[in-house]
Amino acid sequence: MFENFQEKTFDCGDGNVITIESGRLARQAHGSVVLKCGKTMILATVVSKYDADPKTDFLPLSVDYQEKFASVGRIPGGFLKREGRLSEYEILICRLVDRALRPMFPSDYHADTQVMVSLIASDENILPDNFAGFAASAAISVSDIPFDGPISEVRIARVDGKFIVNPKKDQLENSDVDLMIAGTKETLNMVEGEMDGISEDDMLEAMKIAHQVIQKQCDAQLDLAKALNGGQLPTKRTYDHELNDEALEKEVHEATYQSIYDAATNASSKNERAEAFDTILQDFKNTKGEVDDDTAFLIKKYFGKTKKKAVREMVLSTSQRLDGRKFDEVRQIESMVNYLPTAHGSAVFTRGETQSLTSVTFGSKLDEQMLDSPMNSGYNKFILHYNFPPFSTGEARPARGPGRREIGHGNLASRGLRKMLPDDVPYTIRIVSDILESNGSSSMATVCAGSMALMDSGIQLKSGISGIAMGMISDEDSGRYAILSDILGDEDHLGDMDFKVVGNRNGLYACQMDIKIKGLNYDILKEALLQARAGRLHVLDEMEKTIKEASNDFKDHAPRIVKFEVPKDKIGAIIGTGGKVIQELQKETNTTISIEEVDEQGVVEILSNNKDDINNAYTHIQNLIAEPEIGKEYTATVKSIKDFGAFVEYLPGKEGLLHISEISWKRLPSMEGVLEMGEQFQVKLTDIDKQGRVKLSRKVLLPKPERSEK
Repeated sequence: MFENFQEKTFDCGDGNVITIESGRLARQAHGSVVLKCGKTMILATVVSKYDADPKTDFLPLSVDYQEKFASVGRIPGGFLKREGRLSEYEILICRLVDRALRPMFPSDYHADTQVMVSLIASDENILPDNFAGFAASAAISVSDIPFDGPISEVRIARVDGKFIVNPKKDQLENSDVDLMIAGTKETLNMVEGEMDGISEDDMLEAMKIAHQVIQKQCDAQLDLAKALNGGQLPTKRTYDHELNDEALEKEVHEATYQSIYDAATNASSKNERAEAFDTILQDFKNTKGEVDDDTAFLIKKYFGKTKKKAVREMVLSTSQRLDGRKFDEVRQIESMVNYLPTAHGSAVFTRGETQSLTSVTFGSKLDEQMLDSPMNSGYNKFILHYNFPPFSTGEARPARGPGRREIGHGNLASRGLRKMLPDDVPYTIRIVSDILESNGSSSMATVCAGSMALMDSGIQLKSGISGIAMGMISDEDSGRYAILSDILGDEDHLGDMDFKVVGNRNGLYACQMDIKIKGLNYDILKEALLQARAGRLHVLDEMEKTIKEASNDFKDHAPRIVKFEVPKDKIGAIIGTGGKVIQELQKETNTTISIEEVDEQGVVEILSNNKDDINNAYTHIQNLIAEPEIGKEYTATVKSIKDFGAFVEYLPGKEGLLHISEISWKRLPSMEGVLEMGEQFQVKLTDIDKQGRVKLSRKVLLPKPERSEK
């Protein structure tokens, strides 16, 4: 039945025996592969249309990674009980795969292309994202879709000083490096991850070791593709997706190149530069008069190509950047803290034409973010949200909520800032970075603003931390290249590399690198890392002019948390039936209270911005869990009155009988008029019988009258 089924099994030398197969599942996709490692199975498919809109000048590529709950033997939560929209964790994996694949498609290939990667079976100790990019590339490699791959993607960790490629889950927990690295047989094209203050040399060593395994995985994909195609690589489909007019392209280039070059040499702001380029384009259009839609499209396209050539040549020839800076020069930095009077911490960080307004808010255990996906469940108490409103770039477009870019940028900033938190932070922390202006590396502005806002809030960071984005413009023919510190948006768009580096004076803590060209040697990478170090330390120096150390205390309006342990068997008494007791206590004391079981103990957190309220709630809880003690005095509240005495509550939820004979030294003929409902007074617990019943006395706390002499 499966006549064209093939599989290849190999050992990458990293302790993982991997099998990739094709021809059994999803045979109507243009390419499909199942990757197996241990019990983990990943199905990757790719489909690409055979034609494209000729007025499309980009690759409409979509990458979706989803983990099926059945892969871990679970039924999804929620009302529908089915997989829903992708989680942020899955979106981040989509981005890792997308960024590795996208540069490898031909620049003139514009057909709608969809890559789908699904976790269909899972080994709890094998991390599936180690292999998602590998599986996706293999599916494309066995297809007829044009692709300059294969690529592969691996994770590298360092445990006890030794680098491990594609570590197991338990190994990663003890690692000081967690990097995802992608590339071809010849070079790397994507890096992202976090580290614990490693050096630039260690970073390069990790890349080199990862690349050795990537090369083996690329060979395995080629072997599978050949096996499926009679020993030859599959013939790729022919296509013609672009409108072309060589004469018009030459005309646009000759008419605008020098004007663009000259405009690029005039050190200018983003808006001034955009206006100058728009004027050049409009002047050329005016020379053409009325043109049809196809010609208008081509003019814009060819102008973009000419602009890219002119700007890149200007940078390489003059050693000058678009805004007049030197290659290693960082834009002017301005910053301030405590800008928002009601936030628990805040900062404004402005670098050139990029600006972040960042706030810090404290919450309790109840504010933790619940994570619920097959391979990533639990709770997160450090949350960073990155927002990129359209006005930050002078645009007017619908605000549809965070997209994949916002989620990815926020995750990068979160990686670095999380590493700086002290181990004993009692709060759930939410950081929100609103980008108010953007012209290059707003994610790194988020790191800087986030570090300052946390220090402003009173969180005792291990140190301040900063970030910088590095770029590169190169010419393959001449070998010329320029490494650029603190890149502009135009330098990112027109350049060959976007390398974001987060760190402090001790080393590197997070990074994200995308390379758009084929071939980047390690000497250039090292030069970029060293130049990035100088840049991020300069940024850190500028930040320290505003705030160097964390505030000594939290702000007056910030909540405080008291955390303490109670016996495990007392948790129920604090919560009460259906949560009634703890809910009433929170309402009465105006606090937020949470309790959970940790290591056979109940851990209670009380949060409030009022110290008296915290003390009140603490006292109530101590009374709730207190055991009656003979000889101890209690404040009693009358709950019911009987002929023989009154039942009083002497501890929360605990009542006892105050007999009529124990109310007063005088003999009381009845209870009428003696006590009132809700009346409070002191009593003493004088005895506890074998049945646990307590004996309470009020009279022993009253002065005993002297006996009159007859």
